Amino acid sequence: MLFPLDFRDLKLELSPPVRLQRFVDQVQQLLDCNAVGLLQLDGDILKPVALAGLVTTTSGRRFAVAHHPRLSAILSQRKLVHFAPDSALPDPYDGLLATQQGVPLPVHDCMGISLWPDGKCWGVLTLDSLYKGHFSAEQIAFIPQLAVYCETILRVNRLESEMRALRQFDEQLKQDNGSISASQELIGQHPQVQNLLKELDVVATSDLPVLLQGETGVGKELFAWRLHQRSQRKVAPMIHVNCAALPETLVESELFGHVKGAFSGAASERAGRVESADGGTLFLDEIGELPLTVQAKLLRTLQNGEIQRLGADKPIKVDVRIVAATNRDLAEMVKRGDFRADLYHRLSVYPVVIPPLRERGDDILLLAGYFVELNRSRFSFCSLRLAPATEQLLQRYPWPGNVRELEHVISRAALRTVSQGANKTEIVTIEPRHLDQELLTYPRDFSQALDSTSPEPSVLSGRSLKDSIEDFQRQFIQQTLAATQDNWAEAARLLKLDPSNLHKLARRLGLK
Repeated sequence: MLFPLDFRDLKLELSPPVRLQRFVDQVQQLLDCNAVGLLQLDGDILKPVALAGLVTTTSGRRFAVAHHPRLSAILSQRKLVHFAPDSALPDPYDGLLATQQGVPLPVHDCMGISLWPDGKCWGVLTLDSLYKGHFSAEQIAFIPQLAVYCETILRVNRLESEMRALRQFDEQLKQDNGSISASQELIGQHPQVQNLLKELDVVATSDLPVLLQGETGVGKELFAWRLHQRSQRKVAPMIHVNCAALPETLVESELFGHVKGAFSGAASERAGRVESADGGTLFLDEIGELPLTVQAKLLRTLQNGEIQRLGADKPIKVDVRIVAATNRDLAEMVKRGDFRADLYHRLSVYPVVIPPLRERGDDILLLAGYFVELNRSRFSFCSLRLAPATEQLLQRYPWPGNVRELEHVISRAALRTVSQGANKTEIVTIEPRHLDQELLTYPRDFSQALDSTSPEPSVLSGRSLKDSIEDFQRQFIQQTLAATQDNWAEAARLLKLDPSNLHKLARRLGLK
């Protein structure tokens, strides 16, 4: 058997992800199987890199090797592992094959091989079919050759990556081993997110203060963590301070520390959070909640690189990079006198706006898949999946609570499957009935809202949900602008949107 690809598929104009996806697609076509997966090993987690024949949410899943005996068996040796059709080991792709979407069928013919492009295990190549005995002896004998070809592509990709690093980064950054832990991973393939990550990687190499702006639940802490991990300060700590959670009477002591006897109850000397972050990064979450009296002291730290413990006579020099985050409009707070203008300008040397989940397209399904796998492992499901109708509901819901809300919705839905009688030893499907009521009633609320802007709700007939939602968004924004006499800042406030996000949405909808 001859593999129909040749080394022209490694041509430089193809990006590394496109090369791998092309490889996986053609392997599926060549072997006429239901699914092919290329998964990269990251610590004790396998992450999908390129998939064919599997539902979209699979790309967002992270497979803990210890929880998936088949994947563990494939990684344990360098030769092809072919599982018997009656193997009792659960298959990680059970119920996830796109060819039978909506029908949670188990995989019946499964094999995989570990990949070692540079003498070190990179990950695995998996092949699956719903039909017993699908793979012929000739095909099985051919898989190791496919693995060698795949390893060649991985080596080329690695070399290209190293060449780009040499061109783009200085010597210090070239030594950066780079990746953040799986628990702190930022998942997203939408162009907005990918461009934002590239931007953050560049600014991370500087010591500029960064202001992360975005709605509640968009994951500002993860973006701050990425900034720290990609900076030269990564060997030092990143200290996280939630300004909204600090008691107003103790906020100064918490941030800057105190000496013994500085106030009632100060029985000993204590360093503050800023001092603890010396040499590293101080992440000030919900910075808009910081009292005005403390803002002046924080400004001193930014200007002079020093702090003064409560009750102390002398200042202490500190070397701290400040990353702040807020879901509030600080510029508007400055106008009202609720936030110091000088501190705002110091914090926003490099402002970054994080897009809300509703603007990230298919990232909703990637993140849903990630959370489904987390809950499969957390609650000891053999296999957990989303029904196609559930995926549709997730995609059309506006997610006011963003990624955090999606995470909680998936967790509650997984628990409801059990409370409603699901057997965790079988393939369990999260159906629409397992979701929160808000997701189930949103289409009805949407239609009612649309009634107020159009004479007949029947305008929805024959149109895609995406087009209908965009019509509603367009009309709702136009009405709000009319009510505010085209004051975009006021419209953004009424719509509970960041002004920059409103402008982006308006451009996408053809309003600007």
